[in-house]
Amino acid sequence: MRKFILILLATVMAMPTFAQYQSNRSRSRYNHNDTESYYGIRLGLNSASTSCDDAPFDLDARTGLNIGAVYGLQLANNTPIWLEAGAYYAEKGGKSLSDGIKKTYRLRYIEIPCVVKYNINADDDFFLQPFLGGYIALGVGGKIKNYADRTTSSAFDSDRFQRFDGGLRLGCGAEYNMIYAEVGFDLGIANVRHDDFEAAHTRSLFVNFGVNF
Repeated sequence: MRKFILILLATVMAMPTFAQYQSNRSRSRYNHNDTESYYGIRLGLNSASTSCDDAPFDLDARTGLNIGAVYGLQLANNTPIWLEAGAYYAEKGGKSLSDGIKKTYRLRYIEIPCVVKYNINADDDFFLQPFLGGYIALGVGGKIKNYADRTTSSAFDSDRFQRFDGGLRLGCGAEYNMIYAEVGFDLGIANVRHDDFEAAHTRSLFVNFGVNF
């Protein structure tokens, strides 16, 4: 977490210089007569949990890393509607405290979101971008820490979590001179348990910062 904070601070400190350099490109990209595209990098945090009727899988929120890259494409010239797809490394899961036993669940995913954005020109260099879409994710690693007996076990076992996840994504972004920030929510629809009767679903509130090129 300390490394993440240092990287975030360094990125924020470097953004004003980069923003000045990119200002004219920003105006050109959003006001061009032809369809345009962009690339972006993202770095942020997830506040993730799971929802389930079965107490051991009904987890409170814990914080994890969120890092990735995106590609955006204007759907038609002279329209403010964009399609954005990306690839992220995302840490989800949750934590629980039951009968005095504390457990943390760290679920690591490769996540692919795809959203439609509506670009609102609030000022010459400032744009609001509400978005709606979905995501699919594949679990690439996961650990459960039991603090009572100080043991660690795999989260993606046949009696615990499934690796596949998917659901809806909604939120709003803001861009100023190519500097980008967004707040969003992932609402898991897929059952991430190996149990069809007491399904578990992921939930994740995320905050990302980045730059668009």
